[in-house]
Amino acid sequence: MNKIVILIIALFILNNCSLNENSRIWKDKEKKLQVKENIKKIFEEEEKIVTEFNSELKIDLSGIVTKNKTINNQNNLGSQDYSGSLVKTGIYKFSKLKDIDQLNFKPLFLNDSVIFFENKGSIIRYDSNQKILWKNNYYTKSEKKLKPTLNFLLKGEDLIIIDSIAKYYSININTGKLNWTKSNTYSFNSEIKEAKNKFFVVDYKNTLKCYNVDDGSECWSLQTEDSFTISNSQFSLIIIENMVIFNNSIGDITAVDIDTGLIVWQLPTQSSSILNETYNFKISKLVTDGNSIFFSNNKGEFYSIDKTTGTINWINEVKSNITPVITGNLIFTISDLGYLFVIEKNKGNIIRITDLFKNYKIKKRKNIKPIGFVIGKTNLYLTNTDGKMFVVDLNLGNIIREEKVSRGFTSKPIIHNKNLFVIRNGSIIKYD
Repeated sequence: MNKIVILIIALFILNNCSLNENSRIWKDKEKKLQVKENIKKIFEEEEKIVTEFNSELKIDLSGIVTKNKTINNQNNLGSQDYSGSLVKTGIYKFSKLKDIDQLNFKPLFLNDSVIFFENKGSIIRYDSNQKILWKNNYYTKSEKKLKPTLNFLLKGEDLIIIDSIAKYYSININTGKLNWTKSNTYSFNSEIKEAKNKFFVVDYKNTLKCYNVDDGSECWSLQTEDSFTISNSQFSLIIIENMVIFNNSIGDITAVDIDTGLIVWQLPTQSSSILNETYNFKISKLVTDGNSIFFSNNKGEFYSIDKTTGTINWINEVKSNITPVITGNLIFTISDLGYLFVIEKNKGNIIRITDLFKNYKIKKRKNIKPIGFVIGKTNLYLTNTDGKMFVVDLNLGNIIREEKVSRGFTSKPIIHNKNLFVIRNGSIIKYD
């Protein structure tokens, strides 16, 4: 009986709450939709329009001092000793790396050989004639299926390796034999730097790790604020005096005492909203001249900050996650739209902007991005996502040559021992 009464009441209610167009439910819904349509964003982010500036200005490069390093603790490679003719003279072959959307890995260059890795984590040492001296793999069958990617650090005769599956280990550079192996809780996502017989890396949880070179034991770790998503950009580290300085996925720049692991200073560069957007947030490598730290991001911010206090010297509007290059009092960088910026290092003034992509048709240009560049004496060498490498006269900002390197992804160019190298998937190309 009770069930029948309940059923009758329910039918009565439904009958009065008609779902036709004139019902009160639909009228309320229409009111809400009208309100939403009338809402407008007051502070919409506008895309900054970049144009050439002082494009005819000639840059005085007479005071440039060339270097001959492929890596240092300050990421300050400057102008390097290369003025070659881009004649292909060698190819180092390896099995292709799978499921990659960028080649931001770097070979380790020795005086007479090159070390790199391939698809399942095998490490290969080549001689100067591109012949394999040794090839070793220290991964289990299940680990090989994860296709680890590797980063290298050389300390004496020991090669330190960190990878994308939370493993780190050391091998002898001459024999390739294993010294020790360890595991971290989370995968690594950074460069690797060394000082005072310690090496430093950052994992995906925004934790800076300090390990002993000799046995891989942990010295200390520092957790910074974590994000809700995994970053698509590799973190950067530099070492100045007794500090290791790094960025995390949410744009914080943190300086840490090498001995104690305590924070010296920290500079947040983004608002708290970045916590939800870290996959798309990209930042360049940190670069320092020993006094200031320089970096930019894809939010349109180029920073100079004081290395002692972490305070901002200046900020300029350059949208780029390409590593800048310092030469004397000038900074060179390239925006994500292919504009070459020349900036005064001390004041942050932009003195020239040149469009390097102006010869591309508009439709094609939208799909092309710069990968990275290197400066050799007075020319700049830039690789792009269409597989081309541009040779640019820095004095005038003009493209003087185009070289087709690959049909797909390539690395940024690397200069070593008066040769230029570019990685494409499956090989490292050497140019004189």
